[in-house]
Amino acid sequence: MSRAKANEIEAKCVAKGMRMTEQRRVIARVLSASGDHPDVEELHRRCSAIDDRISLSTVYRTMKLFEDAGIIERHDFREGRARYEQAPKDHHDHLINMRTGDVIEFRSDEIERLQAEIARRLGYRLVDHRLELYAVPLDEKSTR
Repeated sequence: MSRAKANEIEAKCVAKGMRMTEQRRVIARVLSASGDHPDVEELHRRCSAIDDRISLSTVYRTMKLFEDAGIIERHDFREGRARYEQAPKDHHDHLINMRTGDVIEFRSDEIERLQAEIARRLGYRLVDHRLELYAVPLDEKSTR
């Protein structure tokens, strides 16, 4: 992971005039470097490996602060826990593997067109959406 990528969230915080404590910097860097969609407990585990003085409540408060500032997005993937990602520059949707909890990001121009068309048919102009697909891997035995 490049140093620039690892500092994206921190840079956004600074640009918004947010006061950046050392603990917030660690949390921002860890989340920027995440290639997944961690929950608060996982973020705390990763941050504690860097600075063991970071409490779980600090991570919760910081994530709320980042979310309120529009720097990160919160997702509820039916697991009873919120998961986070950096607010994306480009729209994407998610496919959640129900067996493993893995989250796969994808983009489909066909789905985007269809959603806009459905909204138009119903008399609306689509301004935003979130699509989450919940799936299980295909069982090779059932496809034969």
